[in-house]
Amino acid sequence: MPGNMTFDTLKKLVGDGSIDTVLVCIVDMQGRLMGKRFHAQNFVETSYEETHCCNYLLATDLEMATPDGYASTSWRSGYGDYVMKPDLDTLRPVPWLPGTAMVLCDLLDHHTHEPVPHSPRAVLKRQLARLEAMGFDAMMATELEFFLFEKSFDDIRKGGFRELDPISGYNEDYHILQTTKEEAIMRPIRNHLYAAGIPVENSKGEAESGQEELNIRYAAALDCADHHTIAKHAVKEIAWQQGHAATFLPKWHHDRVGSSSHVHQSLWKDGKPAFYEKDSELGMSELMRNYMAGLIAYAPDYTFFLAPYVNSYKRFMKGTFAPTKTVWSVDNRTAGFRLCGDGTKGIRVECRIGGSDINPYLALAAMLAAGIKGIEEKMDLAPPTSGDVYEDKKAGEIPSMLRAATETLRNSAFLREAMGDDVVDHYTRAAEWEQEEFDRVVTDWEIARGFERA
Repeated sequence: MPGNMTFDTLKKLVGDGSIDTVLVCIVDMQGRLMGKRFHAQNFVETSYEETHCCNYLLATDLEMATPDGYASTSWRSGYGDYVMKPDLDTLRPVPWLPGTAMVLCDLLDHHTHEPVPHSPRAVLKRQLARLEAMGFDAMMATELEFFLFEKSFDDIRKGGFRELDPISGYNEDYHILQTTKEEAIMRPIRNHLYAAGIPVENSKGEAESGQEELNIRYAAALDCADHHTIAKHAVKEIAWQQGHAATFLPKWHHDRVGSSSHVHQSLWKDGKPAFYEKDSELGMSELMRNYMAGLIAYAPDYTFFLAPYVNSYKRFMKGTFAPTKTVWSVDNRTAGFRLCGDGTKGIRVECRIGGSDINPYLALAAMLAAGIKGIEEKMDLAPPTSGDVYEDKKAGEIPSMLRAATETLRNSAFLREAMGDDVVDHYTRAAEWEQEEFDRVVTDWEIARGFERA
C-alpha cells in the first residue's frame, strides 16, 4: 500500500519540488501532535538528525497552561529544551495538505540524549521492550469514534459552544443513506489516510446522530498508536477543510451516547498468535488467560490512562454500551472486556473502557503492563460473565470519576513497578490539575439549577 516513505524518497521529492514542507511532530500528554513546519530542504540537509522544543510541552494541559507541581520542568527550573529526534521510519506524505510530509519524533533529554521517560512514545516503548524480552510482540487495533457537526470550529467557538447541531438528525448506526450524505468528509478521511500509510479498513455511522467510527487494521503496538494519533489529527483537519467541526470529546451532551476508543489486543510469538490454542476452551491459551486476568485485575489502577479528564467519566452510564464493570464476557458489549474471535486464530480481547479522548500510547502501555503482570504472576482468569453486566452486583467497578481514578493511579504499586515512580507521579499531577481546574469553575448547570430556586 502507499504510505511510509524512505528518507531517500523524501530527498527525491524535495529535489523535484513535490514536497516543500515537513511537519516534525511530537506527541504530547494529551495525545496531540505538536511541533514545527520545516522547509523541506532544510529538513533533508540537517534537521532530519534533530531539532528542539521547549520541555513544557510535556507539562501543559489542554489549554496549554503551565501548572506547577511537575518534577520534570517548572518556572523555577526555567523551562529548558528537549531534543526532538525524528524517527525516520515514520516518514509519510500528508495527502490532505499540499506538498507536505510528516515525521514523528522521540523526545530525548537535552544533556544526556536519553529518552524522556514520561514522553508517551517512551512509556509505550518501555512496555514493548519488556514484552520483547519475554519473546512476544503485541498486535493491537483501536477504534476511533467521534461526532461531526453542521457548523465549523470557528462558528461553534464564537457561539460559546452552545449551538451544537450534529451533522445528521437521527441515529445513524450502520446507516448507508445518512453516511452517504457525509461522504464529502468521510471519503477524503479514508482515502487520504490510506495514502499516508494508515491501513484504514472502513468507516461507519455509529449509535447516535452525527456519530462516526473509523476502523484501522491491527498493527504492531507502536504503529497502532502512531496510526491512531495521525488519524485523529487528520479527522479534525479534514473536517475543518470541509467547513465542519469534529469532536473526540467523550460526552458532549448528557442526552447523547458517548464516544469510545475500544482497544483490541493480542500477543504473538514468532509470527504466530500466542493467544490461540486450538483444543482449549474457546480457543484461549493459558497465556491469554493469564494476560486477561492481569488486564482485569489492574483495570482500576490504570483507568486514568483510559479516561483522563472529568468529562471522560460522564460516558460511563448504564445502557449506553459504555462499560461500568471490570469483568469479561464472550462477545458481549455490556462488559468492560469482550472476548472476540473465540475458537479462531483471530482470538483477542477488546477493552471497551477507553474513551475517544485517550492518548493511545499511554493507554496501550498501561494495558500491556497489566497483561505482563498477569503473565508473570500466572494469574487465574475468573469465568466469563453473561447477560446484562450492568446488573451484575458482584462485578468489580471501574472508578466512576476522575478523583477516584487519580487515587488508584497514585497508589498503584503495580504501575510504579512497571512504569517507574517518575512517570506515575508525572501523570498523577496531570490528573490532579484537571480536577483542580474543573473544581474552580462555575458551570451553566449550577447557575440554571440554583439561580432562582436555591
